Amino acid sequence: MSRLQDYFHTDWERMTTNDWIGTILTVVVFLLMVGLYFYVLRPKNRDKLEQQKYIPMDDEKTDSGDKHGGKKSISG
Repeated sequence: MSRLQDYFHTDWERMTTNDWIGTILTVVVFLLMVGLYFYVLRPKNRDKLEQQKYIPMDDEKTDSGDKHGGKKSISG
């Protein structure tokens, strides 16, 4: 067991600024991912997310460019 403790031992006093930034960033990203998984996999949010699941594959154009004085091109 002592070898396992030696393997995972961290010398907190010798950690540089970059080490601290990396450690804190890793913990923050982990917590955000856990929160995101909780939000997405919660049954209460299922209907709201199911309505949006085909958005990336929606090829229908909603902007024709005419709102701001744009003209449609003859070729396309």
